Amino acid sequence: MLKGSCLCGGVSYQIDDQIEEIFFCHCSKCRKATGSAFNTATPVKTECFTLLTGKDKLKSFYSSESAQRFFCSDCGSPIYSARDGQPEFIRLRVGTLDTPINPEHKTHIFIGSKAEWFDLCDDNPKFEERP
Repeated sequence: MLKGSCLCGGVSYQIDDQIEEIFFCHCSKCRKATGSAFNTATPVKTECFTLLTGKDKLKSFYSSESAQRFFCSDCGSPIYSARDGQPEFIRLRVGTLDTPINPEHKTHIFIGSKAEWFDLCDDNPKFEERP
């Protein structure tokens, strides 16, 4: 079991599964949503994700026609995103985990639109778009 929360602690969750892969997304939408060079996310089965506290604080925003981003309305921490056409998965923002993880598979995606000022300095697989 893994646990996580937002910056203010108002939203907390638990995951009843292991995290085996993470994606570093360098697309412009993820950069804007995080205010950083990339977003770090992992797919989580919806059935394994439980919101423990803060349902009333969790707000969402459609960043495209079919992708919704969920965040804490008090502190602004991004928690996860969901695609309308894939209700069986959410994409958890890994930085909100309170439980340490070190998944074996790590992949950079959308490096074709990465920030010019950020250098990729690891040996993880890299893809111009979504593989």
